[in-house]
Amino acid sequence: MSSPSGVDERFLSAYRLCKTDEFSSVFAFRRALKGRFFMIHYRPNELATARLGVVVAKKLAKHANVRNLLKRIVREHFRKIRASLPPQDLIVRLHAPVRGATRAAINEDVAQLFGRVQRS
Repeated sequence: MSSPSGVDERFLSAYRLCKTDEFSSVFAFRRALKGRFFMIHYRPNELATARLGVVVAKKLAKHANVRNLLKRIVREHFRKIRASLPPQDLIVRLHAPVRGATRAAINEDVAQLFGRVQRS
């Protein structure tokens, strides 16, 4: 499934961080950008594309439907801009409770963080 511009916007397994070692290496690199609700931990990789991992703790989002919504929002933003990101492994982690936050505020926070990653 390509966008009208011909860019591949799928979220294939090649664009995901799955293994514990992959997550550990990104956290060990100790580079992060902080937003209102989320943090992005990042580490350059030797691949041709960016990869994504998402961490949403039960402590900060008690209900499964909220955790799933947050992960869907993050994956959707990543899917749309992956081609313009530098080749990095990214972990988006919830660091503040989202109780009372609107979807617009969450989307804005994620978009702003991904924008900062694009510029770095």
